[in-house]
Amino acid sequence: MPSQPAGTPGRATVEEQLAGRISRGEEVVLATVVKVDGEPPSHPGAKLLLSRTATLAGTLGCSEFDAAALADAGGIADAGKPAVRTYRHDLGSIEVYVEPYPVAPALVVFGATPVAAALVRWAPELGFRTILVETRSDRLKGASWPEAITRLADLPAALGTEVYAVHTDHDAEDLVQALEALLPNEPRFIGLVGSRRHTGHHLEALRAKGVPEKVIARIQSPVGLDLGAVTPGEIALSILAGVVAVRRQGRGGWKQESTIG
Repeated sequence: MPSQPAGTPGRATVEEQLAGRISRGEEVVLATVVKVDGEPPSHPGAKLLLSRTATLAGTLGCSEFDAAALADAGGIADAGKPAVRTYRHDLGSIEVYVEPYPVAPALVVFGATPVAAALVRWAPELGFRTILVETRSDRLKGASWPEAITRLADLPAALGTEVYAVHTDHDAEDLVQALEALLPNEPRFIGLVGSRRHTGHHLEALRAKGVPEKVIARIQSPVGLDLGAVTPGEIALSILAGVVAVRRQGRGGWKQESTIG
């Protein structure tokens, strides 16, 4: 049977589905008909939204075309770049532009603190999906926090393949356990808010648990670029700037070498 066509009453359009899934950090593939030869059951502009294993919204015109696009979705997602595919039917063929939208990188923010509030508010504007982790449920009351993970055991399944993390509360009793839950996912960046005077004993605890020195050496504390940050918002800005620099392999300094000021 054909996939659910876009624009059906009561169903979100392909564009709405695409925007919603991207905002949630999901991996999807969008197929769009760009050319029609003959008289196949399709038309230019027809769209189909897919995951690796299922059609999600819209249709390219018939079940044969949709099945062909689904068969290509995994390979397109793995390649990470758009491609043009030709799908054939007894009545003609279509050319389809197939575009992958990869899973957004995860920024894991531990601790419901003022710095965390700014991080989870701003990071999505930079292309990250934020995951707030706070095991002390009383800290989530009386404020407009997003939905949070409250058990460390639930954390690994939510992370994905590209992970960055910041712990914003060096007084959290389960800080070491939080980092232990995170490390198997091989985060590209880990930062601890606070000076080494406040965080050094946590690093020693990780050493005592057998965490390799090369892993501990990658944990940044204090964390963030040197902006002279004082307020929670400024501290969050310095952290996000550093995370972006790590992700994009930037130096994190002034583009203009001369002294500013």
